[in-house]
Amino acid sequence: MKTRDFPILEFDPTPRAVIEPSEQITPSDVPERCVPCFFGDVIAGLVESGAARETACMKSEMGRHPIYVMEVGGSEVALYQPGISAAFAAAMLDEVIAHGCRKFVACGAAGVLDREIDAGHIIVPVSAVRDEGASYHYMAPSREVEADPAGVAAIESVLQAHGRPYIKGKTWTTDAFYRETPDKVALRRSEGCIAVEMEAAAFFAVARFRGVTFAQMLYGGDDVSGSEWDHREWHKRTSVREDLLMLAAEACLLL
Repeated sequence: MKTRDFPILEFDPTPRAVIEPSEQITPSDVPERCVPCFFGDVIAGLVESGAARETACMKSEMGRHPIYVMEVGGSEVALYQPGISAAFAAAMLDEVIAHGCRKFVACGAAGVLDREIDAGHIIVPVSAVRDEGASYHYMAPSREVEADPAGVAAIESVLQAHGRPYIKGKTWTTDAFYRETPDKVALRRSEGCIAVEMEAAAFFAVARFRGVTFAQMLYGGDDVSGSEWDHREWHKRTSVREDLLMLAAEACLLL
């Protein structure tokens, strides 16, 4: 391989790695369609009520990471919590793909870079600025990576059918939420970003590398657009989180 000034730019397109998920993981009896859901509280409620059941499990030093199955509109959809940060989410997605899932619509929350985006408002990312590390191991260096257009179209179809207001736009994926400085926020806003989160760029890059469909829905959370952070109690919006999960599952079934 040719060395670069910065190791993160040394992308190797070789398909097979030394540790290959498909060689380490036996495919499970999981649905083809899957919702990576960041809302652990919502998943726990579904499991407790019997609406979701465990069908497979991944493991890490943090413990067990179950893959669940739930029924939506008479069809089965897989469900799992993808963890926090690009590196962990990328690894979990790679493993879930090895288990057998192929079509994904994720749901989560994001900080907003425009205070006019209300807390709870639905955001549909069409692309992500790659200000993290994991995506550079799955695709050649570039400033952005796009969501799958078919996934975005499915999300829009569902949101419009339910009359849910939403905004499409670019998101900023970063590894360090404690380093979202005012100048960085201003720079990302100048290039069109409306939200900031920690996983989208990695999700989109892994999906492209593995040849699967992936799109994402977010809701407006905290506000980092000003000089002072506004928490907006984003994590307490239970009804928004429950609704977004079901909308994501319905969109996934259109793929």
